[in-house]
This record gives sequence, structure tokens and C-alpha cells, in this order.
Amino acid sequence: MLIKGRKVTSRGEELTAHYAFSPLEDDTIIKHRLLTRTTTTRGEPPLKKLQKKFISFALEVDKGLDNYNDCERLYKAFLQEMNTFELPLLKSKAVIDANLREKENFNELQEEIQRQILQTQADIEDLKKQLEESKLERQHKEECEAIRRLVAMQPPRSETQKIISELEKEIALLEAENTAGSRTLELRKKQFALLLHVVDELQNTIEEEQKFLAEELRTAMEEPKIDMEDIGGGSEAMAVD
Repeated sequence: MLIKGRKVTSRGEELTAHYAFSPLEDDTIIKHRLLTRTTTTRGEPPLKKLQKKFISFALEVDKGLDNYNDCERLYKAFLQEMNTFELPLLKSKAVIDANLREKENFNELQEEIQRQILQTQADIEDLKKQLEESKLERQHKEECEAIRRLVAMQPPRSETQKIISELEKEIALLEAENTAGSRTLELRKKQFALLLHVVDELQNTIEEEQKFLAEELRTAMEEPKIDMEDIGGGSEAMAVD
């Protein structure tokens, strides 16, 4: 029998229970009491009482044949004690059978619970995958919706095509103007080169003319000097004469 000690409590401490026997000692005591059918610590154990009845009956039988009444009385007392001892055994057997059935039911229930746990875990994993797929699908839908809104904000295709056509015309016109400008620039380059050539030739001509005029001027200035010398020489000759 499990005996609990006095529970001692103090402020700031948890409520604790002190036991007279350890768990191992409790198991030993319980096993012994079940084997001996001892349900209380008072009185004589039922198995010992049955043993005494049997020994009394056996001793009386060994005495002789003239004690038939005593043997019958002890025999009936022994049978009564055996029935008394057997009744708790039958009850214990019924309890054991019930416990075994309960244990089997518990094992089946535990297996069913374990199976349900595994199934629930598998369902949770599937739901997680479905949740991830739903999140990804929702993200794609949101992206598509954002793209659709951007497309809806853009002008119609016909208007865009019209703008593209006008831009292409402007590009063609600009390319034509660029080509004409390039041709004009090339012509101006040629004209400017020709002008530079003419200016160079004219400058050379002017320089030659200036040289020629300077030479004629120098020659013209030298001729009067020679005539004066000739005239002076003639006067002196006439004076000598």
C-alpha cells in the first residue's frame, strides 16, 4: 500500500510530497500482495489461511478412520476457504481480461491515432504545397493585372500605328533633307576649293605683276640718269674744244 508522507510547504517553495517507499519498493510490495491476495495490512493473508485449512485437513486425515466427521468438517471448511480464495481470483481474472481487452483497444486506438497523425501530417504537407502554389498563382495574377493596367493606360493600337506612320514620314523627310544638305555641303566644299584656287592664282598673278611693274619702274628711273650722264659728258667735250 502506498503511504504518503506529510506534505511540507513554505513560502517561496513548491508543494512537494514525501513517500515512505521508493517506486521500485512499491512495485515489489504490490506484486507480493497480488500473489498472496493480501488486500490489507491487517489480519492474516488469505493464502496463509487457506494453507492452514489444508494442513489441518491433511493432518486430520492422517490420524485414522475413526475421525470421519472431523475430516468432513475440515474438508468443508477447506472447500469454503478455497471458494472464498477463488472468488477474488476470478474477479482478478475478469479484471485482467478486461484490462487486456482495454489494452488491445488502447493499442488499436493508439495505432489509429498514429495513423491519423501521419495522415494529418501528410495533409498538412499537401496543404503547404497547395498554399505555396496558391501564393505563386496569386503573384502571377497580380503581375498580369499590373501589366493589364499598364496596357490599358496606353493609347489604342490604331492611334499608336498612326503615330508610328507620322514618325516614319518625318524620319524620311529628315533623311531627304539630310541628303540634300550633304549634297549642298559637298557642292559648297567644291566651290570653296575652287575659290581658294582662284584666289591663289590671282595672288600669284598680282605678285608677278607687282614684280614686273617694279622692274619697269627701276628701268625707267635708270634711263634718265644715263641720259643726264651722256649730256654732261658732251658739255665737257665741247668746253675742251
